[in-house]
Amino acid sequence: MEIVVSNKSSKPLYEQIASQIKAAIISGELKAGDSIPSVRSLARSLHISILTVQKAYAVLQEDGFIETTAGKGCYVSAQNQDFYLEEQQKRIEERFGEAIEIARASGIALDKLIDLLTLMYQEEE
Repeated sequence: MEIVVSNKSSKPLYEQIASQIKAAIISGELKAGDSIPSVRSLARSLHISILTVQKAYAVLQEDGFIETTAGKGCYVSAQNQDFYLEEQQKRIEERFGEAIEIARASGIALDKLIDLLTLMYQEEE
């Protein structure tokens, strides 16, 4: 997993780190029990402060994405399935919101939108 941060982004560095690690966990790139880089090694590789990485990891731990074991490091939590599904549902809702805005602006009726969703969903099976 590669983490990239930018000083030009409007998001603080710690949020950039946390969101990239969350995305890797949600996508399945990182699985329960996988180790993530130590605070020091990640700070060194990104050329940023250790405190910034610590803050990102604190956010991830608070949200239940990682667990920290003193002397052993940080690992992806064996998160419960309900939490994972809730995160996925939030992502879907965001995308549905965008699609609904486009449909309304274009005058596409709800039944047409439902037909399109049904067709696309069944296509992927």
